[in-house]
Amino acid sequence: MPRKAWAENSPIRRRVPASGASVAAIGMGTWITFNVGSDPEARAQRTDVLRAFFEAGGEMIDSSPMYGSSEAVVGHALDEIGGPPSLFAASKVWTPDGNATAEQVAQSERRWGIDRMDLMQVHNLVAWEAHLEHLLEMREAGRIRHVGITTSHGRRHADIERIMRDWPIDFVQASYSLANREAERRLLPLAEEHGIGFIANRPFQGGRLIDRVKRQPFPGWAAEAGLTNWADYLLKFLIAHPAVTCAIPATSRVDHMRENMTALRGPLPDEPLRRRMADHVRGL
Repeated sequence: MPRKAWAENSPIRRRVPASGASVAAIGMGTWITFNVGSDPEARAQRTDVLRAFFEAGGEMIDSSPMYGSSEAVVGHALDEIGGPPSLFAASKVWTPDGNATAEQVAQSERRWGIDRMDLMQVHNLVAWEAHLEHLLEMREAGRIRHVGITTSHGRRHADIERIMRDWPIDFVQASYSLANREAERRLLPLAEEHGIGFIANRPFQGGRLIDRVKRQPFPGWAAEAGLTNWADYLLKFLIAHPAVTCAIPATSRVDHMRENMTALRGPLPDEPLRRRMADHVRGL
């Protein structure tokens, strides 16, 4: 296979600045989509979704105890698949009890059926100071690999910025999409400046953005640039930003997962193309 074709078929990976680890640039979120309880048919379907994710080269799965049964459903799917070694397990601490950090980490590990979390994040800054102190101690002791903080819907960016400047965190997670580019103002530049990985949540704006663009024909100029579908278009725009480590779209459908994972391969848009992509979506 020619070198160029081989390179374009290789999964797009991003280095985690703080640790030197690397991770596939398209991951998977589980908010709502994996909260299906103990229903065997729904669990089997989510297992198929997760299998398609790993087959396409995915690694980072992001969840939270806030997401109902999602962690347990992820654990069930991982057990059914056989616990792929490529898993990058990311969950969150979500409790106002600042002394319950280690307990919640252990709970997530039990639900996932794994020995160690790759990333534990303070969810939406709940009791963040106490939890960060405990998580950093756990990282130092080797109990977890990375520590982060999260926000969503554009909330509390000023607090996020202060933590990024003052605390030795590895990741920040915030909303970022072609319909919500607020993170480009301060969070992404700060992530680059301080060597912090950035995880883009809600890349499809909770489904509203991709539903809107899919009602329109896929532009020919985008296809000529190497983009294959609307999911590829929306996700490649994000991971082409040099500060973005991973984008984590969520889905409950295998066909949508396969569409999402096309963004893990092929050429990334340069800055002029990104501007054209943004202008086009703005005009839809």
